[in-house]
Amino acid sequence: MAYYESVLVFRQDLTEPQVKDKAAKFTEIIKELGGDVKSTEFWGLKNLAYVIRKNRKAHYVMLNVELPGSQITELERRSRIDEDVIRFLNVRVEELSKTPSIMMKKNTEEEVA
Repeated sequence: MAYYESVLVFRQDLTEPQVKDKAAKFTEIIKELGGDVKSTEFWGLKNLAYVIRKNRKAHYVMLNVELPGSQITELERRSRIDEDVIRFLNVRVEELSKTPSIMMKKNTEEEVA
């Protein structure tokens, strides 16, 4: 099994509960493909660097995934098919991080200040 950090970028007009439902749907897809989602991070609604499919903002979700390497292409295919996903990125890593990502650390620092 290989480890991946998978970031999904969803359309801005989805509500937060809809984004969480979509993330749960992708979790089910990963389990169906023989993998496992170790953690999920919701990064929230962020500005995009440029307009993508008429969207200026997007909801970001990161999944830490353990998945057979042969199944990552099927996950990417299903990400392309979903009309609510405007971009995605799957990066293979040596091991999954046990600590929150930089994006989550940034959010907690802003709340404290």
